[in-house]
Amino acid sequence: MFQLNHEKRRQNQGAPRMLSIKNNHGAKPFVKWAGGKSQILDAIRAAYPAGLGGEIKKYAEPFVGGGAVLFDVLNRYPFEEVYISDINRELIYTYRIIQNDVDALIQTLHGFENEYGPAGTERRKAIYYAKRDRFNALKAAEDNTPELAALFIFLNRTCYNGLYRVNAKGHYNVPQGRYQNPRICGEANLRAVSNKLQGVSIVHGSYQLARDFIDSKTFAYFDPPYRPLSVTSSFTAYAQHGFDDAAQTKLARFIDEMSECGARVAASNSDPKNMDESDEFFDRLYAKHTIMRIEASRAINSLGHGRGKVRELLIVAPPVFP
Repeated sequence: MFQLNHEKRRQNQGAPRMLSIKNNHGAKPFVKWAGGKSQILDAIRAAYPAGLGGEIKKYAEPFVGGGAVLFDVLNRYPFEEVYISDINRELIYTYRIIQNDVDALIQTLHGFENEYGPAGTERRKAIYYAKRDRFNALKAAEDNTPELAALFIFLNRTCYNGLYRVNAKGHYNVPQGRYQNPRICGEANLRAVSNKLQGVSIVHGSYQLARDFIDSKTFAYFDPPYRPLSVTSSFTAYAQHGFDDAAQTKLARFIDEMSECGARVAASNSDPKNMDESDEFFDRLYAKHTIMRIEASRAINSLGHGRGKVRELLIVAPPVFP
């Protein structure tokens, strides 16, 4: 059972400021994200430690992605400090624009929606690829503006399957999707997200940068690029550098380190046993922690047998079972 703490906390001078949950409108992910956690939040909530919003005063989410777990905890609990990060620079810039200049972002997105929505099939195609080119130009120039953030959201809402994928040159190269009525500007949710992000530290960079933030009063959730179940199932190229088994092992050692410092940690990943029951890669890697196997629906795979229900791993540290 989780207690929701709706008590209004005084902002006494010198006292820790709790990030507010006074807004009754829950924030949700503002982008679609491959491997997003919205559909399995009930299972992930089982790994939330007791004391969130109480003795656990801090929350960290490296690999923030679409932020399904981030917004779930922010909708439910107050924290003194919240830290999120990702290596996807454009994603992080978009979080920052929503935090600091949501009005300009919404205005630009409404313009995109009014342009794209009424257009016919061929015109939509031309608009999509023109905006993809513009996005790549701004991306290459590292131009952190509301336009870049708006293009990031536009492409996410109108591309194939909400993917974010770049080629070896770092160019976003996902083709247009075929949605009849894509919702490009979810204004109410963007404002709710902006409200939740006030006071949040938003960092571009490796998960290892969270080391100085995470301590014994922290709950940290890690959702790294998944270990692919097959050669054709890897859609983790949202940055130019991959996340291979050596990187998975390095992350596991980092999670061990954070747990040893007293932090409560949860982490998600694919379950290799979906394809090979003898594959003990993660069972060995996280042997000292609790490993839960949960069911999820995943559709992004070029192999037919890779569609539908698959098991995923939820690793919890310290162990929740004796």
